Amino acid sequence: MRPAPTLCLLRLSALGDVTHVVPLVRTLRKARPQASIAWIIGKGERRLLEGLEGVDFIEYDKKSGWAGMRALRRGLGERGLPGGRFDALLQMQVAARANLLSAFVPATRRIGYDRSRSKDLHGLFVNERIPDRPGIHVLDAIGSFCEPLGLRQTEVVWDLPVPADAREWARAQWPDDGAPTLLISPCSSHTLRNWRPERYAAVADHAAGLGWRVVMCGGRSQLERDTTDAIVAAMTHPALDLVGKDTLKQLPALLERGQLLMTPDSGPMHIANAMGTKVLGLHAASNPARSGPYSDLRYCADRYDDAARKYLGKPAAQIAWGTKIEHDGVMDLIAVEDGIAAFERYRADHPGR
Repeated sequence: MRPAPTLCLLRLSALGDVTHVVPLVRTLRKARPQASIAWIIGKGERRLLEGLEGVDFIEYDKKSGWAGMRALRRGLGERGLPGGRFDALLQMQVAARANLLSAFVPATRRIGYDRSRSKDLHGLFVNERIPDRPGIHVLDAIGSFCEPLGLRQTEVVWDLPVPADAREWARAQWPDDGAPTLLISPCSSHTLRNWRPERYAAVADHAAGLGWRVVMCGGRSQLERDTTDAIVAAMTHPALDLVGKDTLKQLPALLERGQLLMTPDSGPMHIANAMGTKVLGLHAASNPARSGPYSDLRYCADRYDDAARKYLGKPAAQIAWGTKIEHDGVMDLIAVEDGIAAFERYRADHPGR
């Protein structure tokens, strides 16, 4: 009998990107239920996805340098892999550190990105590539990593692992009183993607004036704390401030409780989308068609084309797919009126809210 295939996924970060990998895992598990799947992943990202069935997480600390890479290699050598190596490595991160780390993973097949998506010498660390399909969402590019294995990702299923106690915590944060909830996660780790606090406040006040509950959420960084304080101070209506109060396991449950999340291109955008919550995405620095909320772009405030024309001198259709336009002031292209219009599109599609 042929032994079950052994697969290794390498995607360390970030929160949104590892969320995009989950449908690929579902595809692999459905098509190859006997396969052994290991996933080399970052610490925070593992906390988010802990409990994902059928996956053996191998945590790698990006701060550990060469010592961490050597330790990872020793650990893989002790796993008793047939022939001492994985059947296939899916190298889904092109950053220099991830490329170098992949060299410490023994694998017969080393599947990486197509040439148009490669950088930082990615091609030196792989011996096969996914199909080159321009103009697709990041999630679909990740999903195509199963194609060299003879599979196709024909459906997108997340079903993130959210424990019952996380949902209990989320339910305790505000009552089920029938009022719709606008969640605001105001910060991306890329600061040039972030919107001005007074503009968040204006859209939040518009929603609150229509009977919506406004809930602030986010991590424990000083930037998120300061930004949230500035938003709340600029609002004329009250907001429930939960910034820094949830864990990564509670975050999906919290986002699941809202009707709409307003956020820049960020991890919470993609986690909310995976949980079925609609997203008012704020896009000028990044292209929503490539990295916006995968399931539904209708409620995005999109000024990416305006940004391309202003900062790059040509329309978005004429620049390389995936170009980031992270310039000072780029997010100022999104006016308060754009945010309110996106919010009202949601209300129009969901009468009674």
